[in-house]
Amino acid sequence: MVKLLLTGLWVCIVTLGAVYFSVQMSAAPAPVDEEARKKELLELVRGESITIPVISEGAISGYFLSRVSFMMDKEKIKGVKLPMTELTTDELFTLLIGNKMVDLSKPGAFELEKFRSTIKDDLNKRLGDGLVAEVLVEQLDYLSKEDIRNNASRGNKNPNPGKKIVEGVKVEEPKSAGH
Repeated sequence: MVKLLLTGLWVCIVTLGAVYFSVQMSAAPAPVDEEARKKELLELVRGESITIPVISEGAISGYFLSRVSFMMDKEKIKGVKLPMTELTTDELFTLLIGNKMVDLSKPGAFELEKFRSTIKDDLNKRLGDGLVAEVLVEQLDYLSKEDIRNNASRGNKNPNPGKKIVEGVKVEEPKSAGH
């Protein structure tokens, strides 16, 4: 009788051990995706559309149309009210007008990565290191005065979109919290 009881107990222990081991092996931990983890730590700060006049020979010759958004560290921007529009506008004026980073006579020579890294580095110098993680250029176009005049004369029917300097990144709106 004792032998039968010990055998039953042994079978139960072996069965429970096998079930526990098989459950542990089948539910292997998901591999940690480094890029997904980094994106969880970042927050999208949408930029506004900005129009920057291009002045040559003392007169306005056209306009840059731009929209730049940022991926910023969530922890570092908590509770901080940043004048992002003003900072972005100032930075874009400096790069597009002051440094003449875009040469309209050679539109293919524009270096997007250099443009992004310069904006990122300069804003991080102003706001604190590591705040801006990524710069997303959604739009960077050029409209000459002639393009604007032609669009106005057509009554804005079938307008000329101007010269596209950068094919922008499509930034998705963050999903609402369900409220």
